[in-house]
Amino acid sequence: MKKIKVLLFILPMFCVVACVQTIPKEALQLRPESLELRKLQTRSFETKDEKQLLVAGAGILQDLGYNIDESETKLGVIVGSKDRDAVEAAQVAGAIMIAALGGGSVPIDKNQKIRASLITFPGKGKTTNLRITIQRIVWNTAGQISKTQSIEDPEIYQDFFTKLSKAVFLDANEI
Repeated sequence: MKKIKVLLFILPMFCVVACVQTIPKEALQLRPESLELRKLQTRSFETKDEKQLLVAGAGILQDLGYNIDESETKLGVIVGSKDRDAVEAAQVAGAIMIAALGGGSVPIDKNQKIRASLITFPGKGKTTNLRITIQRIVWNTAGQISKTQSIEDPEIYQDFFTKLSKAVFLDANEI
C-alpha cells in the first residue's frame, strides 16, 4: 500500500517534468527586417481622436471587402477578415502532372482567410499612430492548413494608408 502511495506521488512529478520544455533563444529574437516592416505598417496622424481614426480605418477595411470581427475602440483595436479563393494555377498544373504520372492525389491550396488588425496608440505631441497588420491562413483541399504568413507587400500598406489619409482629411474638414 505504501508503494502505491509513493508511486501515485512520483508518477505525476515525472509527467510534469516530461512536459516542461525550454523555448529556443532564437524564437524570441526579432528578425532584422522587423523594424522596417513595423515602419511600413505604421503611420502617424495629426489627431488625438483615436476613435475617429479607428472608425475611418474600419470603413476602409469594409470598402476593401473585410468584415469587422472584433471591435474595442476603448482599447484602440479593430480586427477584420475576409475569405478568398487560394487556388493557384501552377499548383493545379503540378498536381495534375503528379496524378498523370501515377503519383496519386496531391492536395492543393483551396481557401484562405485574410485577417487585418488595426491598433491605435498615442504618438508624440498631438498625434495618434495607427498600425495595421495583415496575415493569411490557407487551407488545402484535404482541409489542412498549408500556409500561415504575414502579408509584407509594401503596396498593400501604402494603398491602405493613402485611403485612410483621405478619409481622415475629409472627416476633419467635414467634407
